[in-house]
Amino acid sequence: MRRLLLLRHAKSDRSLPGMRDHDRPLTPRGVAAASQIGAYMARHDVRPDHTLCSTATRTRDTWMLVAKAIENPPATFDDRLYDAAPAAILEVLRETARDLHCLLVVGHNPGMQDTARQLIASGDVDARERLQEKFPTAGLAVIDFPFDDWKKLHRHAGRLDRFVTPRSLDAATD
Repeated sequence: MRRLLLLRHAKSDRSLPGMRDHDRPLTPRGVAAASQIGAYMARHDVRPDHTLCSTATRTRDTWMLVAKAIENPPATFDDRLYDAAPAAILEVLRETARDLHCLLVVGHNPGMQDTARQLIASGDVDARERLQEKFPTAGLAVIDFPFDDWKKLHRHAGRLDRFVTPRSLDAATD
């Protein structure tokens, strides 16, 4: 069995004139949301064996805040994940070593949402509808697959275990 964690970067700052998109930092709200998702992952023992992360500042910063909460598993920073389409994301995933059972990808929308939509065939109906509607910043999709090798990854092969967002976590604690 394989588990894929798709994490969209946390809220980033668009207000800095002249800054390249690749270099945008997290906002204070983004820092809080990434920390919140990291704490959720630690509390619910959702820990990857390895992380694949886009090279953008906002994805790196999101990863560093999450990694702090889940005891810093190894990570690879891959330019191919920067603003990547689902086909590119799937290509990177299929290169994953067979001995890694749980993989986290930290990336961008619309790639994260579109990849999740392509991979999910079943799972909680409410969570699937929320994911179809919107994949907000710092949103985390947990998708399980019944195969033993990442090379076998294909459309509609996965089951959505859960879809967690900062807003859904806030609502659960109200």
